[in-house]
Amino acid sequence: MDVARENRAAMGVLRRLPEAEWRALRARHAERLGPVISAHVDRQSRGEKHPILDFLFQYYGFRPSWLLRWGPGADVLLEGEAAREFLTFEHYVEREGAVGLELLALSDERRRGAAWILKLLETTLERAPRFGCLGLHEWAMVYRAPERRHRDTPLRMGEDALAAFVESQRIVCSHFDAFRFFTPAARPRNTLQPSRDKIQDLEQRGCLHANMDLYKWATKFWPWIPSELVAETFLLAVDIRELDMRASPYDLRAYGCEPVRIETPEGREDYQRQQMAFADRAQPLRQRLIEAYRQLIAS
Repeated sequence: MDVARENRAAMGVLRRLPEAEWRALRARHAERLGPVISAHVDRQSRGEKHPILDFLFQYYGFRPSWLLRWGPGADVLLEGEAAREFLTFEHYVEREGAVGLELLALSDERRRGAAWILKLLETTLERAPRFGCLGLHEWAMVYRAPERRHRDTPLRMGEDALAAFVESQRIVCSHFDAFRFFTPAARPRNTLQPSRDKIQDLEQRGCLHANMDLYKWATKFWPWIPSELVAETFLLAVDIRELDMRASPYDLRAYGCEPVRIETPEGREDYQRQQMAFADRAQPLRQRLIEAYRQLIAS
């Protein structure tokens, strides 16, 4: 055993999971994620698009097969003969009569990347949330657009009415990866001008996309991030994405999603209520990611 792992084991960080325990965890993982992933793979095989859920697989770029594969994360050893099947996966090795991940050796570039993510997570955890955006980012992505991303999905109102509504609103999007998809006509209407170098300054935990992105940060250092945490951030992202699109100008009733009509006072109140609930749900996951990244950087 290498010195770094010996030191962590001495601090009580290294854990051993009996075969019955890790098998149960793996079965629960498949039970939670299997239906969503299977439905996506089935749609893909038929060439069908899903304007809500496709985003999670396309934008975040994490393979469905990776998402479905359970792993214990860093500093956990799997006991039992059946654990040897993990040796067919990259980064798993035999240790002390069990199987676990090899010690993560970060390059300078990867360590800087991990430190940047950790700082973002810590800053967002502590920064006061803001709940005034009302989901207008999706409207700004189609405002006077020459071409729509979801061309096969109808809008809930005509283009002129949509433009008039956007022009009547104050847009306050703080998330760079949402803002960069604004139409050229919509960008000057945003009170903020997010850029890549301003992410650390503007990210805030009231933002749906900032909370959805916990899934991105969980996958960046998989499999050293436990699959359970990856799964929980993914399921959070699924629920957030549904609200994101229900509050958009698209008509998604064909997919069983009634609109959250932010163009009405009742819809705005509903949106903010759900936005606040997601911010609360995301906080413990953000804290767990912070702890995982601190451990990774200390390795």
